[in-house]
Amino acid sequence: MEASEPWSQQAAWQALLALRPRLRRFATGLTGSLDEADDLVQAVYERAVERHWQWEPGTRFQSWVFKIAHSLWISRQRQVTVRGGRNEPVDPDSLIGCDGERTMQAKLTLADVRRLVSLLPSEQRGALMLVAVEGLSYADAAQVLGVPAGTVASRVARARLALVEALEGKEVAPAIPAPALTRSGS
Repeated sequence: MEASEPWSQQAAWQALLALRPRLRRFATGLTGSLDEADDLVQAVYERAVERHWQWEPGTRFQSWVFKIAHSLWISRQRQVTVRGGRNEPVDPDSLIGCDGERTMQAKLTLADVRRLVSLLPSEQRGALMLVAVEGLSYADAAQVLGVPAGTVASRVARARLALVEALEGKEVAPAIPAPALTRSGS
C-alpha cells in the first residue's frame, strides 16, 4: 500500500488476521480465560475495523491493536468490579493436548507458570505479557498501556521477580484489587 493510499477497511482486516495468534495469546494472558479471550479478540476486531481510520500510518499497527485490547479489557474489568463478578481461571489442561512423559512435565511446568502469572496484579500481568510474550519493546508496551516506559520496566521486573520467587517455592499472594484508600483527618 502506498503512503498516499488511504488505509482501507479491507487492509485493516488483513492486518488484523495476521495478528490473530498474538492478539489471542495477549488476550488470554490478560483475561485468564480462553472464552473471555476470544470474546475480547472479537471486540478488538470490531473496534479496529469500525475505527480503522484512527490508526496513524507510520505508527506500529500491532501496538495500536494491543492498546485497543488493553483498553477494552480495562473497561470490562471496571464493569466486573461494578457488577461484582469474577473471571474464571484458565484450565491449563485445555491448553496443551499431547501425551508423553516429557510433554507431561512441560505441561505441569507451563500450568504452574500460567497459574502463577494469573496471580500477578493485572498491571504486572499486562506489562509482562506485552514484553516477555509478545516481544514489544518497553516503549511500545508503554504506548499500549498508557504509562511511561520506566513504569513498564518496573512492572515487568516485579512480575519476573514474583514468578522466580514463586517457582522457588515462596508463596505468592493472589492479585486482589486493593480497596480504595480514604484519607483521615489525622
